[in-house]
Amino acid sequence: MAASQSPATAPTTIRQADSTAPAGGMIQFSDVTKRYAGNTPAVDGLTMAIDKGAITVFVGPSGCGKTTSLRMINRMVEPTSGTITVDGQDISGIPAPALRRSMGYVMQSAGLLPHRTVADNVATVLRLNKVPRARARKRAAELLDVVGLSAAMGSRYPSQLSGGQQQRVGVARALAADPPVLLMDEPFSAVDPVVRAELQDELLRLQRELAKTIVFVTHDIDEATLLGDKVAVFAVGGRLAQYAAPEEILRAPADDFVAAFVGRDRGFRHLSFAQAQSVPVHPVATRSIDTGPAGAPVQEWTLVVDGMDRPLGWLAPGGANLIPGGSLFRLGDSLRRALDASLSSPAGLGVAIDDDGRAAGVVLGPEILAAIDQARRAQHGGS
Repeated sequence: MAASQSPATAPTTIRQADSTAPAGGMIQFSDVTKRYAGNTPAVDGLTMAIDKGAITVFVGPSGCGKTTSLRMINRMVEPTSGTITVDGQDISGIPAPALRRSMGYVMQSAGLLPHRTVADNVATVLRLNKVPRARARKRAAELLDVVGLSAAMGSRYPSQLSGGQQQRVGVARALAADPPVLLMDEPFSAVDPVVRAELQDELLRLQRELAKTIVFVTHDIDEATLLGDKVAVFAVGGRLAQYAAPEEILRAPADDFVAAFVGRDRGFRHLSFAQAQSVPVHPVATRSIDTGPAGAPVQEWTLVVDGMDRPLGWLAPGGANLIPGGSLFRLGDSLRRALDASLSSPAGLGVAIDDDGRAAGVVLGPEILAAIDQARRAQHGGS
């Protein structure tokens, strides 16, 4: 759902850049270095422009400076040298508390206050900005809806929520004052893979509606290439090794470090950027769960669906037991998802679904591989 309502009051703002401000992105790093004890750089001469209204992902191994770089944006960490500007203004001239209240911040463990209700947690920044309690709680209820939680959860405490729900509350809190910039420090790394995928999809949905400037830190290259409009790969020692669109990083790593970090299977990851419209979707035999898997034996692999035609599993030829398993391929998804659906299916048939989750048919491995080969030839301009 769209967050169409305006916040109850304006947050502390960062002024727009004037005509003399240097050209660049919404956030600009100019030769920024951070050194700790021992004179070893955590971040070394970082220069980059972060685009307005886009998701920029910082990725790299532990100790490469990606979290330090993120925290320098809101002055949780002060740079040793160099300049960081937001909308053309040097952030060193903004009081740190005001700067932090002007940006949303989501951390790994959600960081909710355990003694406060969910609604009061979401309203934290609004209350700091002197918004009356009633208006702040009304805004909190609106934001719970935005992140996919019921307003009734506002009366619960963090300990009564699952990990995924806590992270959604953390995102709602970060959005409460409608900040232009949202900083996210490995926010999904502490939840299980299924919940993590749901939260990733939710973030992409929210970004389509809200168009925030998001800086997102992760150590997972798959997460980086899924979420990022641009990806910054950091090397140990705080060096920015490559900064480009995810497709370019997978297709043409800048150096041996990036190639090794992305991994030998980067060609498979690159399939995420090739759409599968050319892969035919074939009819498939189905049986409703209402009929029961123990009905008359089937003669071919048969997809079991619920009362709304959503896939539940398979019946093997001559079998009577429901066989779960296999990922789903949403119509319009990438070749990577189509191939994964086919390879993971016990029937060898990738289940295609529509936007409502209803079974639309199946895709076949050989035809997916043919489409992959066609995409490869087109990319390299050969036949």
